[in-house]
Amino acid sequence: MPIRMVHSITLDTATELIEAAERKAEDIDTPMVITVANSEGNLVAQHRMDDAWLASVSISRNKAYTAAALDTPTHELAEPSEPGNSLYGLQTTDEGRLVVFGGGYPLTDEEGNVVGAFGVSGGAVEQDMAVAEAGVSRWEAMQGSEAESSLSAGPA
Repeated sequence: MPIRMVHSITLDTATELIEAAERKAEDIDTPMVITVANSEGNLVAQHRMDDAWLASVSISRNKAYTAAALDTPTHELAEPSEPGNSLYGLQTTDEGRLVVFGGGYPLTDEEGNVVGAFGVSGGAVEQDMAVAEAGVSRWEAMQGSEAESSLSAGPA
């Protein structure tokens, strides 16, 4: 069986995305935990700001995992996972790792392939989303001439 190559966010790129998100968290005066994962939801980098909640370490990581695993922002899972809807109970599957509230976003390449994910936790959901969106915006700004250097290839 041939080895399938998976593109992943590099550590340098993850650090740059985390820095962009951290600036937003400082702007809103809310300490956060910020996570970047690869396309399969595995950790690339994580940063816990001073005074960020301990619980946010696993929540941010699971938001990134969810965004990568389901190729969708986590806030888009809230309504479908409510009682009576088609994905009710989703958050109880996958060993409890799936998060169905805002703060997790997939990172896509220019072809729309998920190459990583971003997860943020530490504030209200709206704050988590705003901080995560700062990192996603930085990712989008890096696409184009920098895109190839922001990814590495490795075996799946």
